[in-house]
Amino acid sequence: MLDTQTRIELPKLPYAENALEPVISARTLSFHYGKHHAGYVANLTKLIEGSAFAGLALEEIVRRAHAEKATPVFNNAAQAWNHTFYWHSMKPQDDAAPKGKLKAALERDFGSVDDFKTQFAKAATAQFGSGWTWLVAEQGKLAIKATANADTPLLGSAKPLLVIDVWEHAYYLDYQNKRPDYVAGWIEKLANWDFAEANLG
Repeated sequence: MLDTQTRIELPKLPYAENALEPVISARTLSFHYGKHHAGYVANLTKLIEGSAFAGLALEEIVRRAHAEKATPVFNNAAQAWNHTFYWHSMKPQDDAAPKGKLKAALERDFGSVDDFKTQFAKAATAQFGSGWTWLVAEQGKLAIKATANADTPLLGSAKPLLVIDVWEHAYYLDYQNKRPDYVAGWIEKLANWDFAEANLG
């Protein structure tokens, strides 16, 4: 389970940069993590220096910046948080599948695991422009939630369990405009079901 009350720093990846191949190449992961994620962390550090946000946990900065309409701070803080959650939403695997409590909840709320995968893939593929597609728990049920740009479930009552990044920089070097191929490979080969189950609690 991810410690969401994280400090303002670039966390270490939970695997090697080539560990997600062939679905996500080492080149893509290097740019995504080393340039994009690192850039959000660096920008946020500069933005909050000497401000009322300094010293707060990242999750608290996301919420307060949004409430106070501090848009640059929110965008960089939320993207830093979202990316950390995304790295943990994946792990190298061959044929893992949801099990236990998570499997039962997916079957209860989506009909079957395969039905969930179909709906999740549809939402991720259909997301217009940049954003994220989440599996969340809300009011005792699982749901699929799409957020645009830097938006995050942290702003509402939903508890995030798993997320796929559908910003173009997450897949364009490997797939160009074929987002459906990236999404399909991600769901079948990378989704960290253990992480999602741990978040379900």
